[in-house]
Amino acid sequence: MSAMRKTAMAGGVLYLVTFITSIPALALKDAARNNLDFMLGSGSATAVTWGAVLDVVLALAGVGAALALYPVTKRSSQVSGLGYVTSRLLEAAMIFVGCLTLFTMVTLRHDMAGATGAEAASLVTTGKSLIALHNWTFLLGPGLMAGVNGLFLGSVMYRSRLVPRLIPLMGLIGAPLLIASSFATMFGLWDQTSTIASVLTIPVFFWELSLGLWLTFKGFQPSPILDAEPAHALQAPATPVLAIPVPV
Repeated sequence: MSAMRKTAMAGGVLYLVTFITSIPALALKDAARNNLDFMLGSGSATAVTWGAVLDVVLALAGVGAALALYPVTKRSSQVSGLGYVTSRLLEAAMIFVGCLTLFTMVTLRHDMAGATGAEAASLVTTGKSLIALHNWTFLLGPGLMAGVNGLFLGSVMYRSRLVPRLIPLMGLIGAPLLIASSFATMFGLWDQTSTIASVLTIPVFFWELSLGLWLTFKGFQPSPILDAEPAHALQAPATPVLAIPVPV
């Protein structure tokens, strides 16, 4: 297997890992996100913990995909390649903050089990605050930054023809829709999980899924950038050293 085939497969598999983790994570976290009594013992703390763990894997897989593809993307555009890595890092940072809110909720629920009266009311209020923070990280991370990711990587894949152009075209169409939807949610026009928001997410969903499948099972298509010399190979030659004879 060639080095480029391994690069494509690594990026594709990591993209698929983001799908394998994100969908069940969303369902598992629901025990806390949509349950006002979670802090008082209602719902499964184990499910929420596993949801947060899957989100950690999701964040790491996203960064890993960007790093795996960077040696190729930078040959097409170093700005877009670096921008894609940076946007993935920002997305991962936001996801990690969201995970911390969930882990904190599970810890407080365990440490304050059996709370009653004013203490219980305070615990519920704290849980609401943590969930509000988690929802914002969910909007800015897998929401807004997924659109930014699509713009950077989609532009590289479209110009270079490393994959069939229909695939990045879905990303280039879907990314602005997802970004617009995220801002609409920020200003209260609709909820991130509403029907209209879900519809606007569809193009990015299929862009990422099809990209992951294509890279995993097909690899890169022939492209001039695959034959380009890496940046480190284009360094200026060393200045020759003149030998100066030493009289005996």
